[in-house]
Amino acid sequence: MESALAITNGGHAATQEVGLFAFWIGQSKPHNVKLKIVLTFIAICALAVYFYAHHNWHPLSSAATIDRIVVEKSPRRLSIFRDGKRIKTYRIALGRNPVGPKQEEGDMKTPEGTYKIDTRNAQSSFHLALHISYPSDEDNKRAAARAVSAGSDIMIHGIQNGRGWMGAFHRWKDWTAGCVALSDEEIEELWHVTPDGTTIEIRP
Repeated sequence: MESALAITNGGHAATQEVGLFAFWIGQSKPHNVKLKIVLTFIAICALAVYFYAHHNWHPLSSAATIDRIVVEKSPRRLSIFRDGKRIKTYRIALGRNPVGPKQEEGDMKTPEGTYKIDTRNAQSSFHLALHISYPSDEDNKRAAARAVSAGSDIMIHGIQNGRGWMGAFHRWKDWTAGCVALSDEEIEELWHVTPDGTTIEIRP
């Protein structure tokens, strides 16, 4: 009896929905119907784009921790490791002049070499920032030999505050002053799994 009632009610609801749709269509002129269909399609596409731009694919466990970060500049890739095992890879943006190692302040290059994550800044002007221990003693010696400053404040960070809406599309071009950039959702995850002292290797 209950299943028969459910079928009856379901059929009645479906009939009502079809009737409402027919009424909506029937009350619209042909060009209005086309406009509504186009607007609905645009809205669906916009939602799909937003989901793509802000979705964190394959999220890590909240209990996960890492002990090594490897940045590969040419393929624009940042990978995280634990006990020699690759856990996850992110796509990144680099400094606006990405080819070659950083040599001096203002050259817009991302450094190359092995460093540490030595501090972090939750109040950065770019959404969260993990500070890289650049310059090393060797970096300073090379810069001093050229009578220039090696530069400083190299970070892994998110998107500039107020522009997080662009999400993954920030990677369309290299845009930092020498830092390594992730989307806001990605830096939030990396922030939580990366202890201070984690080794970071930046390769060409």
